[in-house]
Amino acid sequence: MEFDKLVQAIQTLNAEDAFRARLSADQWRAVAPYLTRHDIRAGDLLIKQGDTDRTMYFLAEGSLQVFITGGPPGSNRIAILRAGSVVGEPGLFSDAPRLANVEAMTPCAVWALRGPRLEEMSQRSPALALELLRAAGGVMAVRMRANIARQIPFS
Repeated sequence: MEFDKLVQAIQTLNAEDAFRARLSADQWRAVAPYLTRHDIRAGDLLIKQGDTDRTMYFLAEGSLQVFITGGPPGSNRIAILRAGSVVGEPGLFSDAPRLANVEAMTPCAVWALRGPRLEEMSQRSPALALELLRAAGGVMAVRMRANIARQIPFS
């Protein structure tokens, strides 16, 4: 029941930018077929700054660091994410280049929701897709406010 561990991690993550989808256990099970699981080795990049792809990742195990290249000294590291976090959520909303790098600090297990799979879900289960987008937008809003407060440019 690897997917159940992911749902548990999401539901118990105590972080301001937690993914707060209002989904029942049955609804999470309906989301599962739209996700693909990937194992990431420590030191591997999950997301590369400047790349374009429409994927959001759910971190089931391990820890990730989010950092930018080319910023002022001392501003490179943006965040450390732990199990239950999501990353890459802007990719669901835009085809724009990725704003940061995301690297595995430890061995990680992630579940990917790719744009085309989300579009398929929106046709088959529009309420589920809408709730995932609402929760992803909530994560983006919290992170954007935090970055503005820290005066980190996001362009």
